[in-house]
Amino acid sequence: MIIRQALFDGQILTGREQEFRSFVEANLVPLWKQFPGVREVRVLFARERDEGAPSYPMVLSMAFDDEAALAAALEAPVRFESRGVTAQLLTMFEGRVHHHVFEVV
Repeated sequence: MIIRQALFDGQILTGREQEFRSFVEANLVPLWKQFPGVREVRVLFARERDEGAPSYPMVLSMAFDDEAALAAALEAPVRFESRGVTAQLLTMFEGRVHHHVFEVV
């Protein structure tokens, strides 16, 4: 199994935390669940972290059977649609988003 994660590295703008979360739940999760071949979509909202650790207020985790399924999802029209919606989300966020791909053993 392949896991692709998007780490939101930074901070949600002060006072917009609930708006950010609600936007993700209402607008993005339904799109992410439409990615072809996706087995699981998990959205993790940070609660606490070690002192001095970087801030990741949200992590998106998507599971796929294999690299071919991930590659197909990354080329799907719904992915490009979700990127446009994510651009709206990023108006509530200061930082950067980076992606990591993991293999589950």
